Amino acid sequence: MSERIEAGLKRLFDEHRIVFWYDAARDMRAEYEAADLPDVEKVEIVNNEFGLKYRMLRQEPKQKFLVFKDGPAPEMADNWLLDLHFACGVFKADQAAIWLAELGLPVQFEDVVRDHLEFYKSKGRIETLKQLITPSDTKTDVLRRMLAVCTGAEGALDTVIEALLGELAEGRDDAIRLMERSGLTALFWKQVENAYGYASDEPDFMDFAITLFQSCYRRTLGEDSKLNGEALLVFRRWKNNRLGAKAFETLSGKYQDILRITDDVQDRDIKALRGIDHFEAIDRQIIRSLVSEMASQTVSSADVLKIVRERRQSHWYPTYEDIYRAIGYATEFQQALAEANLTMTSPSEGVKRYVSHWFKIDQLYRKFIFHMQKSGQASLLAALFESVENRYTTNFLSAVNDAWQDQIAGLNEWAISGYTRQTDFYMDQVAEFRRRDQKVVVIISDALRYEVAEETLREIRKLNRFDAEIKPMISALPSYTQLGMASLLPNKDLTLCGDTTVTSFGMPTQGTANREKVLGMGRTDDRVKAMKADDFMALKADDGKEIFRDHDVLYLYHNRIDIVGDKLSTEERLTEATEGAVEDLTKLVRKLTTANFSNILITADHGFIYQHRALDKTDFSVADPTGGEILDTNRRFVLGRNLNETAGMKKFRPDELGLKGDIEVLIPNSINRLRKKGAGSRFVHGGATLQEVVIPVIRVGKRREADVEKVEVQIIIAGKSLISSGQTAVTLYQTQPVSEKQQQRDVLAGIYTSDGTLISDEHQLTFDYTSQNARERELPIKFLLAREADRFNNQDVFLKLRERIGKTSHYDDYSSHRFQLRRGISTDFDF
Repeated sequence: MSERIEAGLKRLFDEHRIVFWYDAARDMRAEYEAADLPDVEKVEIVNNEFGLKYRMLRQEPKQKFLVFKDGPAPEMADNWLLDLHFACGVFKADQAAIWLAELGLPVQFEDVVRDHLEFYKSKGRIETLKQLITPSDTKTDVLRRMLAVCTGAEGALDTVIEALLGELAEGRDDAIRLMERSGLTALFWKQVENAYGYASDEPDFMDFAITLFQSCYRRTLGEDSKLNGEALLVFRRWKNNRLGAKAFETLSGKYQDILRITDDVQDRDIKALRGIDHFEAIDRQIIRSLVSEMASQTVSSADVLKIVRERRQSHWYPTYEDIYRAIGYATEFQQALAEANLTMTSPSEGVKRYVSHWFKIDQLYRKFIFHMQKSGQASLLAALFESVENRYTTNFLSAVNDAWQDQIAGLNEWAISGYTRQTDFYMDQVAEFRRRDQKVVVIISDALRYEVAEETLREIRKLNRFDAEIKPMISALPSYTQLGMASLLPNKDLTLCGDTTVTSFGMPTQGTANREKVLGMGRTDDRVKAMKADDFMALKADDGKEIFRDHDVLYLYHNRIDIVGDKLSTEERLTEATEGAVEDLTKLVRKLTTANFSNILITADHGFIYQHRALDKTDFSVADPTGGEILDTNRRFVLGRNLNETAGMKKFRPDELGLKGDIEVLIPNSINRLRKKGAGSRFVHGGATLQEVVIPVIRVGKRREADVEKVEVQIIIAGKSLISSGQTAVTLYQTQPVSEKQQQRDVLAGIYTSDGTLISDEHQLTFDYTSQNARERELPIKFLLAREADRFNNQDVFLKLRERIGKTSHYDDYSSHRFQLRRGISTDFDF
């Protein structure tokens, strides 16, 4: 108490030389006597008014005096010191006066305290209020700040609303009840009515919240609503603020049912809904409509991709990201398939067209399946999956390989003119570096088919100062692991054994240890090493550099795809495995360069074909292989001696395959599988389809200079740079497509005054458009202006694109455009 009294007195003495203290209740003498005020003379009124007056005004005109009276102030007619009383400060020592003095507020603000005593019973609330008050505050300003303190808000009414919405979502009403006890409820609802147009004889915050959701939904649809445009602005700010995300989701879920939004959206065109994200039901309806229209082919690819791009701004996009991405990939798949001419006049042309265009169809199909599975909501995509699966299998996989089969049917030896054979890999690729006395590392990723490698290439190229190129190579046949791995080593007299193992130089080639021995046959005195990629990744940095120092050729064996796909129990997780393989290989390249390897080759032992839907019995080959001795039957090949020519299968002698020995091979035509009990049938390899035999060779190099940058974004304004209404529209343009070296840019867009005050809603935007069509890289955006903008009318304001600094909460300006704000002041917004 004494500290507060002294503080209050000191503030009065900052403004007055003489301060009166009337102890009306005659209970403050002890506090008066204890008050320690340097440079202040303490005197009492005890029938000595004239003497005091003479002393204070004539004798000591510069001395500060605290004039104490034991009792109430006299009536004006009897008060000999009345002129000084009015001219000087008066200290009131009751609790309300102490609080008023502590806040540094003049006596005219006394009712701000006395009418709301409950608020001031907390020292914490007083301290917080003291930090918020400014010298220019009116009584209403102070009351507004009290509302903010009650709710734990930052200050303005919109932050009070956000805080109360947060409490409502948590099922609490602590702040509302404190406002009631503090006598602030009437003020609050008056403020809400003035700001947002909410009027009710019995105002209730839950009712306001429901009305807020309903009004913002209708207003965005262009329909009449109970609340005004300022309410929509506050709603958007709260919804888009990550701190309020959980509360928004909770209330949106509740009010979606109360307002029957699910029923409402079913009768609306998705074009009307595409810019709205107030309820999760909207996204689900958009997804259902897109899936239905895509399955029936009643919507254009351009429209689908545009809607999917727009929905990235939806609050619910993270929830449905995988479904939207699946829809996007399905759309691109359909477009690529529609544009594909699946014909060829020679095997060479078939390979050329596959690596130029057709591989993309395999890739888009795989990406669609992956995101459909990852979404965990395959039922929403069921109709689209059936459409994509049917078209992929019938219109592409079977069609292209039937055409390919026609080309390879007449081959007398397994070789495609113009394309390197897998058995020449060591001499053509590895030995090239050794002839220049350069060290080289080869990563062999089991079943890394060409389209997965192409995605890996793009991910590697995204790394700063990394470059890479890809070329096709034709795998050995049959296209299975043991033969493929042996073919990638230095090889001589490759021989198939009846148990599917392979020898080279008369030595076994299965297993890492055996492969290292065969690798040593490549070049005299080369220091060679073969090891698993996982083991290399587990090495410490110095140990990796030691391997580089002590070896000339390093072969790393990576197995993520085949180990999952080649098992009946896990083959349906094939697309997940391919995503992991791309990530693994990218990390492995970075680790190798850290260990000083600069010449890196990535290749595969074979590819694969994959269909996500379980095969029907009719999908299997009816061919019945026969011959003198059948040694092994795989889904995609048969090994044996003296095999018979069989309808539906192509026979190869070992010399036609570039192999030694007497083991012959039968390969089923096109994509047909042979029946084999207990084996998987969706993921298969060993045959001669394009997907199985066209394998990649990626060459990775390192650049000296940084070569990765973000795409540029321009602000495009149609007409004058003038804002004359409650909203303004602009177009943001991504100047170049996203590529490996031109990467996406994320910005926060809003309209600000010259002093940095935000006067609009904000938009978190991602520019990652890959289209070569400039029009498809445009993003139209509308900004809603807050009422606060009225304070800056007839001034310059700025549309700013800001970028986050790392992972901090701070932003840097990236780009801006100056506007003139020239609006007629109104009570609502002219939408």
